[in-house]
Amino acid sequence: MKADMDETSPSPAASTIPQTGFGKIDDLTSSVVAAIDGARTFLFSEQHEDGYWCGELEADTTLESDYILLHSLLGTGDPQRFQKAANYILRHQNEDGGWSIYAGGPSNVSASVKAYFGLKLAGYTAEHAALVRARKRILELGGVTEVNTFTKIYLCFFGQYDYDAVPAIPPEIVLFPNWFWFNIYEISSWSRAILVPLSICYAKKPFKKIPDEMGVEELFVGGRDKARMHLHWAEKLISWRNFFLALDRMTHWFERVHIRPLRSIAINKAEKWLLEHFEMSDGLGAIFPSMMNAIIALRCLGYSVDDPQVIRALDEFEKLGIEEGDTFRMQPCKSPLWDTAYALFALGESGVPANDPRLIKCADWILQKQVRTAGDWKIKNKKGQPGGWYFEFNNEFYPDVDDSAMVCLALAHVEHANGRYQRESVQRAIDWIFSMQCRNGGWASFDKNNDRMVFQYVPFADHNAMLDPPTVDITGRILEMLAGYGYDRNHPAVKKALNFVRSEQEPDGSWFGRWGVNYIYGTMLVLRGLEAIGVDNHEPYIQQAAEWLRMVQNPDGGWGETCGSYDDSNTKGMGPSTPSQTAWAIIGLLAANDTRSESVARGIAYLLRTQQKNGSWDEPYFTGTGFPRVFYLRYHMYGQYFPLLALTTYKKIMATKSN
Repeated sequence: MKADMDETSPSPAASTIPQTGFGKIDDLTSSVVAAIDGARTFLFSEQHEDGYWCGELEADTTLESDYILLHSLLGTGDPQRFQKAANYILRHQNEDGGWSIYAGGPSNVSASVKAYFGLKLAGYTAEHAALVRARKRILELGGVTEVNTFTKIYLCFFGQYDYDAVPAIPPEIVLFPNWFWFNIYEISSWSRAILVPLSICYAKKPFKKIPDEMGVEELFVGGRDKARMHLHWAEKLISWRNFFLALDRMTHWFERVHIRPLRSIAINKAEKWLLEHFEMSDGLGAIFPSMMNAIIALRCLGYSVDDPQVIRALDEFEKLGIEEGDTFRMQPCKSPLWDTAYALFALGESGVPANDPRLIKCADWILQKQVRTAGDWKIKNKKGQPGGWYFEFNNEFYPDVDDSAMVCLALAHVEHANGRYQRESVQRAIDWIFSMQCRNGGWASFDKNNDRMVFQYVPFADHNAMLDPPTVDITGRILEMLAGYGYDRNHPAVKKALNFVRSEQEPDGSWFGRWGVNYIYGTMLVLRGLEAIGVDNHEPYIQQAAEWLRMVQNPDGGWGETCGSYDDSNTKGMGPSTPSQTAWAIIGLLAANDTRSESVARGIAYLLRTQQKNGSWDEPYFTGTGFPRVFYLRYHMYGQYFPLLALTTYKKIMATKSN
């Protein structure tokens, strides 16, 4: 690439594409070739010298707020770093004074309270203009008592909320045997990694005294009243919510009268679990909230700040930080396996030779990351043998099915020098994936049959991710992967998966997307999986899905959907056009054999028109999902490899049609 190129300008390929309308198919096809070449060049320029890709993973400002909170609690804060984190928080404040959990979203009370408290801990006063505006908005949203459980517990650490009023997370939960109705392996892997250390914190009840002016007393509507801090009973007397709330109140009573005969045993077991899960991992679970909770738990257990375990945990936590100019921000985790698998797959699909040294180097890096030891998944999958891949650089206890399937798809585009080693690695992964299929035919991410839906009513489950049930987006990807390795519709596991996918289709023809925003993502992956496995694309339910995609196309030719569709399904498929979501819609339509429609042509034209001169696309919106309605992600590479995949798929189909 030339150094003097204006990266924000449209690509040369876009010059032949009208700004409105869609032009001739032949014009589009010829322009696509140049766009693919530019996208490939850019993607290769982002490859790490070790062979992998890892784009930034961006989340909301709760991470920067929590960063300030953690170091304030530990007494290890760096004033300059705090100021930079505060700068970042302030730059993301909404016009109404609050903070959102995704770009362009409405103000969220938990994010806003955390930002307000974080800014105060960083030295800002209640009279600062930004905090005056924030305070007004927070009170309009209901004040501190409306925040989620994790925020309330963090406030308890500083005496800003009452421990007696937050949902109890007793460490005794780790003592429940695996066969018991409720145990830590009946909740999702990420919740497990978050809650085990948090249960230690709940038991130890740490307290850090801060000056009154740093507190959030002014954020309680009508003043701080203990009665209003407690969770409220459901109107329906006989309900699961009230059942769990009754258990919660009973647990709190035992806490007050010190009836905790198994407390020391529970804490010891929780500590042992914690230390065991530090191994072969970039911090506990390799994700921000569990890493942060683990650090606090270690200090609660008496580990000093210069203890090797605390030093290591803090070091892994700090690696998530990005200092840039006068700002500092934190990533929720890192995504090298995911980004690498998708980049490799898109490049392979685009025609890069399977023996290209850059792809070989990438495959070398991927193959050495395969999990060969049993993790938490083994508890509910006794017969399965290790063979998956995880999301981050190191997270041996938590390989996930989605990453594993994507890696298998990617490796199909590489001819490794040690072909037998590659084939054996892929087969191990496929065998593991088969063993992880859930009873209803679908696949979840980290666990098998983790779908006891009643646990979503547990009081501390308001992070909306207590469980890890099967999803159609993961199942669709697995169908595509299995087809690529010779499995067909007659395989028993495939039959069950197809039944699951059919049963999950929405009345309008779309499919819900658990791990990407949202129905456009889910619909794309299901349609691509169905096409690959050989389902006739003339089936009415497939054409209904394609029609839904065409119906939600934006006037500019692109597609977009905001994270708000998780809150209100009436807004599904609605939002500003983005490169990744436009690519998803195009891929979905092409999988449904819509190759000549105006919708596809206009979608391709949108991608060509918005491609920059350096071959990349700009995507400021969040199109990745962490916890629906609670936590969203902006994958900085989604706007790169998905458009390349869409353009490549279009080019291949057009070439086939013209022959």
